[in-house]
Amino acid sequence: MSAVIHLQALGLTEYEARAYTALLALGRAVPARVARQAGIPRPKIYETLERLEGRGLAAKMGQNPLEYAPLSAREYLARSRRSFDDRLSALDRDLSRLTPDPAPEAVYHLYGDAAMRSLAEDLILNARQSVYMAGDPELADRLEHLTPRGVKLLRADLSGLPDIAALGQIAFLLARDGEAALIGHFIGAGQPGEPHGVHTHNPVIIHLIEGYIELAVQRGGQVQAPPRPEPADTAPGRPRTGS
Repeated sequence: MSAVIHLQALGLTEYEARAYTALLALGRAVPARVARQAGIPRPKIYETLERLEGRGLAAKMGQNPLEYAPLSAREYLARSRRSFDDRLSALDRDLSRLTPDPAPEAVYHLYGDAAMRSLAEDLILNARQSVYMAGDPELADRLEHLTPRGVKLLRADLSGLPDIAALGQIAFLLARDGEAALIGHFIGAGQPGEPHGVHTHNPVIIHLIEGYIELAVQRGGQVQAPPRPEPADTAPGRPRTGS
């Protein structure tokens, strides 16, 4: 049962997760019935239900006979979410003390097709204002589909411009919001070599990429794609949720 697996991921033991889902199905039951429903050995059901009570997921409902009832799953999820957010915030603070923010001029090397495609998707999904991209049409089509609504998109195919990749390689350029950029060299079918590229926040490189793509648009006669419209029910000035 998927609910049991997800509850275990949140910290419950397998018996606790199975007992809680059984309680949710039964509504209110004596321990023996919960054990049968959950497939838990009878000697283990009492301590399991007591642990659920300690977690705030179950409550005793009388003593003669002793019965248990499930408490709100929504409240447990809300508590778990708050606890997880608190841990993420604490981790962010601790890591920031250990590792300074990367220097804007830093350039990070990427190796492998998956690493570059994953980074390209992350850059697109986090775009707020503008995206410039050029190169591999298949990847560009996918990224254009992922571009958030309201973001200006400028796209080109690099035709008629000096090559920026070696023979057998397929270049791909991406700049986002004037803040981050990817220069990727994918490998053509049947060609030797490993896909590789760089990721940077260097404003000079980002500006060069944006200018190169603008030139490619002018040379190729392409036009700027209009921003995807905001949903009709999004009030002006209201921030979008998501990545």
